[in-house]
Amino acid sequence: MKNKILLTLALLPLSTLTTLGQNVNDNEIEVIEADGTNDVFDFPEALADSNLDSLMALYMSKTYLISDNDCEPMKENPEFSREEYIDRLQRMPTVMEMPYNDVVRSCIDRYVVRLRRQVSYMLGASNFYMPIFEEALDAYQLPLELKYLPIIESALNPTAVSRAGATGLWQFMIGTAKMYNLEVNSLIDERRDPVKSSYAAAHFLSDLYKVFGDWNLVIAAYNCGPENVNKAIRRSGGVRDYWKIYPYLPKETRGYVPAFIAANYAMTYYCEHGICPMGTKLPLKTDTVMIDRNIPFSQFASVCNLDIDMLRALNPVYKRDVVPGRTEPSPIRLPQSEVGYVIDMMDSIYAGAPIMKRAEVEIDDKPSAQGSSRNGGGGQRAAYVTVRRGDTLSGIARRNHTTVSKIRRLNGLRGNTLRAGRRLRVR
Repeated sequence: MKNKILLTLALLPLSTLTTLGQNVNDNEIEVIEADGTNDVFDFPEALADSNLDSLMALYMSKTYLISDNDCEPMKENPEFSREEYIDRLQRMPTVMEMPYNDVVRSCIDRYVVRLRRQVSYMLGASNFYMPIFEEALDAYQLPLELKYLPIIESALNPTAVSRAGATGLWQFMIGTAKMYNLEVNSLIDERRDPVKSSYAAAHFLSDLYKVFGDWNLVIAAYNCGPENVNKAIRRSGGVRDYWKIYPYLPKETRGYVPAFIAANYAMTYYCEHGICPMGTKLPLKTDTVMIDRNIPFSQFASVCNLDIDMLRALNPVYKRDVVPGRTEPSPIRLPQSEVGYVIDMMDSIYAGAPIMKRAEVEIDDKPSAQGSSRNGGGGQRAAYVTVRRGDTLSGIARRNHTTVSKIRRLNGLRGNTLRAGRRLRVR
């Protein structure tokens, strides 16, 4: 497809610079074709302005990402020639194809102009997340440039949830998550675990490559599903080239591969566009302590004087701010410098932990005085009998119009043995 975008070559102030041909809708990009017609495709949902503003409003972004005073951001975005973009893309040390075209260029412009402040935040967060992504990808011998996939999936927000319900850095749907052994229940969501979800994503990408054998088709399938990619291949006459099946793909997937190429470009050449990365206060070295009881984050914070928001940032897998160790021993991730102290304080942490769920409860079947008054005084009073020689629980229950289980509960009985002369409560 031959597309043409009208681009100004002058240095324009950021306040007035926009990508010409770009739709005002925050998740659409419009490319003007040579014949004057439009090609409109969706920019990834996670990178819509509203979602990125939510990300930056998170406590983590406000507190754990800080400005780098050694870097002075440009007030103007420099323009570069088509040849310079092509040269930069080709010089990146990637296995995956990083071609240039007007669609890719429009996505680059979205990053380095409209989203430059958000790119600064993502660069700061990447200091914490990229080593995790790289280890998982390397374990499956996958191209390391795939580490930028979570940028277009979630904008590096571990708690991101899409309109369709995809969750976490790698945006897993529940069905796919369970296929790759990620647990999701009321207390935990391992789609939000940076480490476990990264290994699951690497495994999934590896499986997709075995099917398609082409990385552009793999990440397209990661976005819209293998069925939609296969459908586009069939509709194109069997061609297995992303740029040839492009018109037959879903609207968002048409922008997905270009956005991925543009993310690699922006995260590599941000300096050339005058973007300063934020620094991060999140600890680069962390470790885990295994917990075998249900302990809320607030208990760790109060006993060990830890920042509860830091605990949330390091443990996004726990949906309710509770480590559910009673179900099975579960880890809490901590700054490495705090691990020894927390281990030393475990007795105090356990001793003062609030009861999260009652293990056993008694049924109060005696109406209160207030309740009896409302019911016309019809409440029952406690009644007792004395056990006689030869009595059985069933016989006592039958004579007193009650049940064996109720007598056992009222008297704390476990077996059927009764001692003559014992006084039993029957109601």
